[in-house]
Amino acid sequence: MNQERILERSKSTKKKYLTFGLPNLATTLVMGFADFALFTLYARAYELNTFLVGIALALGKLAVALSQFFFGWISDTKYTRWGKRKPYLIVLSPILGLSFLFLLLPILIIDYTKTTALFTWLLIWDIIFNLSYGITSPYLSWMAEQFDVEERPQASQFLSIFGFLGTAAMSVFSLLILTGFDDKLKADPSRIPPEFLYSVIIFSTLPMLLFYLAAFLIKKEPYFKIESNMIKNLKNIWKNKNFLLVTVMQGICSVAFIMIGQTMLLFTEKVLKLKDMDYYIVAGLMIFGIIGAIYLWRKLIERFGKKKTLIYVFLTAIIFLPTTLIGAIPMNSYLIFGIIFILGVATCLGGWFLFPNIMYADIAEDDEKKTGELRAGIYMGFPSITLNIFQAFGLFLLGIILDLPNAGLDFSVGYLIWGPICSYILIIALLYTKWFIKIDFDWEKNLQNEK
Repeated sequence: MNQERILERSKSTKKKYLTFGLPNLATTLVMGFADFALFTLYARAYELNTFLVGIALALGKLAVALSQFFFGWISDTKYTRWGKRKPYLIVLSPILGLSFLFLLLPILIIDYTKTTALFTWLLIWDIIFNLSYGITSPYLSWMAEQFDVEERPQASQFLSIFGFLGTAAMSVFSLLILTGFDDKLKADPSRIPPEFLYSVIIFSTLPMLLFYLAAFLIKKEPYFKIESNMIKNLKNIWKNKNFLLVTVMQGICSVAFIMIGQTMLLFTEKVLKLKDMDYYIVAGLMIFGIIGAIYLWRKLIERFGKKKTLIYVFLTAIIFLPTTLIGAIPMNSYLIFGIIFILGVATCLGGWFLFPNIMYADIAEDDEKKTGELRAGIYMGFPSITLNIFQAFGLFLLGIILDLPNAGLDFSVGYLIWGPICSYILIIALLYTKWFIKIDFDWEKNLQNEK
C-alpha cells in the first residue's frame, strides 16, 4: 500500500490556518496563568502556605510532562471514524476548561480558610488540569498530517500569533483584574469580585469552544493503515538519532528562553524603572514586536531554510542580550532604551516560537517517508519530558542569578548579568545546532524542484 499517496495533504486555505491556530489562544492563556499567577493567587489571596503551594504545583508539572508524552504516544496508535487526533480534542478540552475554573475558584465549593481542604483541592485540580493539558500533543501533532512541509511555517506563524495573544490576555488579566483581588476577598470573604468571576468563567469556556471549532471545521486526516503498536513506536524514536539530538537542542535553548520570558518585563520595572504609562507602552510594543517578528522570521525560513534561519535567531539573541548591562549606566529616563530593548527581545522570542512545531512535524514526516507510518503524536509529545526538565533547570538557575547581592546597586546584580548568561547558553545552542542536527531534508528540496 502506498502510504505517501494516502497521506498526501490537500492545499490549505487561510480559513484552515486560522481555525488550526485558534485553540492555541486558549491553551496558552490557561497554562500561562497557571505558570505565572497561580502561585501568587493561592499564596496571597487564599493564604495557603507557600511550601504547600510549591508541592502541589511541582506535582502538576510532573503530570503535564507525562501527559503530553502519553497522549501524543497513544494518539498515534488508533484511527477512529473521527481520525487519530480529534477524539482527544473533543474529550480533553472540556476537562481542561472545567479544571481551570475549579482551580481558580475553590471558593465556589469549599471553605478556602481550611488549609487541608484548600491544599487537597489545589493538588487534585492542578494535577487534573495538567493531565488534560496533554491535549496539546495530539493537537500540535496534527500539523504534520494537515499541512505539507512548505505550509508548516505559515501554520506555525498562526499558532505562535494566537499563542502570544493568549499570553497577552493572561498578562492583562493578571495586571488589571488579579491586582487587588486579595484585598477585595479579605474585605468580604463571602463575595467573589465579579470582574474576577466573570473573567474566569469566560476563559474556562475557551478551550472547549475553540477546540470543538477546530475539530468540526477541519477535515480529519485521510485513513491509512497503522501497523505498529505503542511499544514499537517508542523503540522507533529511540533509534532516530537526529530526533534525540534536536530534543536536546530545544532543551538547551529553553534554559535561555524561559529565563528571557520570565525576566524581560521584570527587568524594565526593576532596572529601567519604567512604570505606569511608560510600562504599558513597553508591554504593548512587546506584543506587537513579537507578532511582527514571527512574520519576518517565517519569510526568512522560506528564503534561507530552517537551519540557517534558526542560526540567525540565535545570533540575533547572542548579540543583543548583553545590552542588559546598559542598565548599570545612570540615565534620566530609560524609556528609549526600554523600547529598543523590548523590541530586540521580541525579535528573538518571535523567531524561537516558530521553530519547535515545524521541526518536529518535519522530523515526523521524514520518519514517515522512511518507515511508511506517520508517528507525529509521539514525535510531538516525547520532547515535553526533556523540555520540562531543562525549563525547570532554567528557572532554578534564574532564581540563583536574581538572588545575587546588590553590589552597590538598588537591585540584585543578577538583573544585569542574566542577559550575557543567556547569550553564553545560546552560543552553546548555536554551535550544537550547526554541528549536530538536521532540520532541512533532501525530500523538501525535491518537492520544491517538482513544483
